[in-house]
Amino acid sequence: MTAKTLTVIGAPSSAGSYAAGQEQAPRVLREHGLLERLRARGIAVLDSGDGPLQVWTPDRAHPLAQNVGQVAESVLAVSEATKRALAQTDAVLVLGGNCLVTLGVMRALTEHDPAPGLLYADRHSDLNTPATTTDGALDWMGVAHLLGVEGATSELLDALGRSPLLAPSSLHLFGIDPDAATPGERRIRDGLGLTMTTADQLRDDPAAAARAAVSTLPDGPLAVHLDVDLLDFTDAPIAEDTGGRNTGPTLAEAMDALRVATHDPRFRALSVGELNPTRAAGDPAAIDRFADALAGLF
Repeated sequence: MTAKTLTVIGAPSSAGSYAAGQEQAPRVLREHGLLERLRARGIAVLDSGDGPLQVWTPDRAHPLAQNVGQVAESVLAVSEATKRALAQTDAVLVLGGNCLVTLGVMRALTEHDPAPGLLYADRHSDLNTPATTTDGALDWMGVAHLLGVEGATSELLDALGRSPLLAPSSLHLFGIDPDAATPGERRIRDGLGLTMTTADQLRDDPAAAARAAVSTLPDGPLAVHLDVDLLDFTDAPIAEDTGGRNTGPTLAEAMDALRVATHDPRFRALSVGELNPTRAAGDPAAIDRFADALAGLF
């Protein structure tokens, strides 16, 4: 759909991250004129403000699922704000923070329509649980919780309202690096038969890759999630994860793909995660480029 009205929701949380920084993203994107860029494209923008500000701290009491209580609080806040927004405007833009904002978006969408689809654009499949990784960052466990896989944390499953929230057929992993998956993620991915598009396939023909990916999803409302570590870090140094140097799509290539999804008639919500503004200290224009490209998706 071509959105004429859009609600912007901030979720300034780094609670599920590896360190602090991502909680700054909603504020910095606003300061770099994201809302003005959207309005300049003829979109009526409603800014619903921010949810709870959460800054990562080491959680030594829950080392394998750090700050899970705060993460669940943020998920519920995003869900409530998204439900209100879906009743008011054509589409919703959620600015994380953590990529766990997707959980709140999908809870809201499933309450709006029981069969939504999710195009999950990320270098990683985020299928870990506290049983498959020891780093304790919930950031790369979100999809596992949406699918209700064994080992998911009860606190986050409770925040989703039901489990599983999504069927495997309602999800497409887009732009992933298969080599970045843990052994546990590969077992889950293959066991559930999840559909995916690799980063190389995305780069070969971004628009065609996106058309093929969204065609695998149900007829219900469509959500798109962008984890900015999908991007080549050398081209756009804005992600919390700095490991994607000279790999993955450029910002322009990723936006060519995602524009197909945001103009699909089913489209209702876009969430953005893992943007750490401190990473752009050596290339401040990267934030402006990203804000302009993000506005261009609408």
